[in-house]
Amino acid sequence: MNKLSLIELLEFINDSINIIRKRFQNVKTIDDFLNNDNGLEKLDSIILRIQTIGEALKNIDKHHKNFLEKIAPTEYWSNIIKLRDLISHHYIDINAEIIYMICNEKLEELQQKILKLLKIAKNK
Repeated sequence: MNKLSLIELLEFINDSINIIRKRFQNVKTIDDFLNNDNGLEKLDSIILRIQTIGEALKNIDKHHKNFLEKIAPTEYWSNIIKLRDLISHHYIDINAEIIYMICNEKLEELQQKILKLLKIAKNK
């Protein structure tokens, strides 16, 4: 992967976070995900975006060793990649409460880290 691919992956992650935030905007409780088909569709679409973020991070980690660690420790990124693996291989075990917590509490932090990485990648 070249520099452009790294930038494209980081921009994809940032765009995905923005899409998740937009879809999550009217979700006030976990029940908003679970009480009807529209909520379940929203949950599924958010889970898919989380999965693709994990996949993009996995590719960055594989092809750009130690790049992610410029902003956060390996464990931080590893947890996101592990969630991608859980979604991919054990979808039935996904807990709506975890997805709600991620959307409600963790996306802002991740987006700030991605924006810092994007700035570093563009300045290489």
